[in-house]
Order: sequence, then structure tokens, then C-alpha cells
Amino acid sequence: MNTDPISSLPPVTHALGQTPLYADLGGDAQVSFEFFPPKTEKMEQQLWASISALAPMGPRFVSVTYGAGGSTRERTHATVERIARETDIPAAAHLTCVGASKAEIAEVADAYWQAGVRHIVALRGDPPVQGKAFMPHPEGYASAADLVTGLRALHPFEISVAAYPESHPEAVSAQSDIENLKRKIDAGATRAITQFFFSADTFFRFRDAAAAAGIDAEIVPGILPVSNVAQTRQFAAMCGAEIPAWMDRLFDGLDDHPGARQLVAATIAAEMCRNLYTGGVRNFHFYTLNRAELSFAICHLLGLRAKGVSS
Repeated sequence: MNTDPISSLPPVTHALGQTPLYADLGGDAQVSFEFFPPKTEKMEQQLWASISALAPMGPRFVSVTYGAGGSTRERTHATVERIARETDIPAAAHLTCVGASKAEIAEVADAYWQAGVRHIVALRGDPPVQGKAFMPHPEGYASAADLVTGLRALHPFEISVAAYPESHPEAVSAQSDIENLKRKIDAGATRAITQFFFSADTFFRFRDAAAAAGIDAEIVPGILPVSNVAQTRQFAAMCGAEIPAWMDRLFDGLDDHPGARQLVAATIAAEMCRNLYTGGVRNFHFYTLNRAELSFAICHLLGLRAKGVSS
């Protein structure tokens, strides 16, 4: 009987031969960040602290969301305009079809153009009342594809649109959702940014399906580092994203341990980004929820370094 504790261990040759997951990445990834317009002075301070913290990562652009039914229109415009005025980061403004006529949308778009904003994230938008069906304005745009067409007629904007790796909740089928994305790209959109997801395979399957449908525009994965599990469950229910059971289990027992929760959240998101990177992805869009720490850490793991900081 072998009682040697060392010789009874399983072989470790494979593990010892593996390259560390984040060792010596080339730093060739590019990133962008999404923020939402602040409601209070304290939230505004947090927003600008986050923008300042993430700016050294050299983002391609930062985007600012637009509330359901256009409820944050003025705050969104003020935030985007300030980014354009006070930073060197290209600013992208979200714009939706909900609750606005074509003339009103043209007025908003013209104001952005005059403020130096050259990038619009064009969305159909969510109804003002959750659970209600989308109803186009009688004199407005009926879809995001129509909005893209309208914006293209106004100014030569760079236009990003939304994509749904697990299909939009209102889509009849995954194929019809892909066809809707193609309509948006064919209307003149520059790229698609996906809704968040929690499996690299989900993105790769979607990317392959889009390519098979003739979509050749850039598709950028949207990354949501989970800092608030309950909030993420709400977001996921609204957009049709699945939270895997294993991920739920990893957050069990961490409600009263914010530091540990942050560490787990960063690990999960960073591993998925590394898998996406291995599969050829070089552009990532982070849903920051106006906090910088998790996105900054993941960018660092991907090989990016803040300007002025040596590696």
C-alpha cells in the first residue's frame, strides 16, 4: 500500500505547463465605456471621478444613456456636451425613438452636432412604463433602423446600434432578431454594441449567426461587471440575458461582504473577457454603472495600461 502523500497526488504536468491567463497580453485591446446621466450633485461627482479614472485607458469613446421615454434627455445632453467640451474623449449620445416626433429628434441631433458630438447610439428605446408595448410616436420613427436612416439624412454621424446575443425579449425568434440587426446596419449604422451576457460562447454563436446573415459590421461585446447581483437580475430580466446558475452560486453569501463581491465580480468578467480575447475579440464596451474600479481592473488584466504608467 502506497502511503506516500506526494506520490498519491494526481499528475500536475498539464497545470504546470500552462501559461498564466493574463501573462504578457499585447495591450492591443481597445475599450469604450458607458455612463448614465447623474441625478444629484453627489452622483455627478462620482460620474466625473469615474470618467477621470478611466480616461487614461484611452477609450475609443464614452457613451451616455437616455432614459425610458426620453426621461433624461436634458441631463444626457448636458453630460455629453460637457464630456465633449472638457475632455479629449469622443462622446457618444444615446438617442431613442420613444415619445418624440421626427422633428423633435432632428432638433436634438442638430444640437449634438453643434456641440461637436459626432457619434450617436441609436436605439428604439424602452416604453416609459415597464411592461407596456412599444408604441411609436404618431409623427416619429417606428424602429431603430428608421431612426438610423433619419440621422444619416441629417448629419454624417458615426452611429452605433444595439444587438442582443440572446435575442431581444420582444423578438419572434433569434433569426428575426438577426434580421432586425441587419436592417439597422444596412440603414447606415457603423457598428453594433451587444447587450451584456455572461458566456463567451454566447457571443461567439451570435457573431457567427450575424456573419452568416451577411452582417459584416463590427460587433462589440458589451461587458457588465456585476457589482450588485440583485440589480443585475433586474437588468437581465428586462433584456433577456441569462445569469448562469454557477454564477449565482458564486455570489451566494456575499451580500454583506462588498470587498469580496467586487473581487468575485472582477474575476468573472475578466475571465470572460480573456476568453473573448482568445477568440479574436479586440474591442470591448463596458457598462460601468458610473463606477470605475471594476472596468479599470479588467482593462489592466487585458494588458492595457493607463497613460503615463509603465508596465
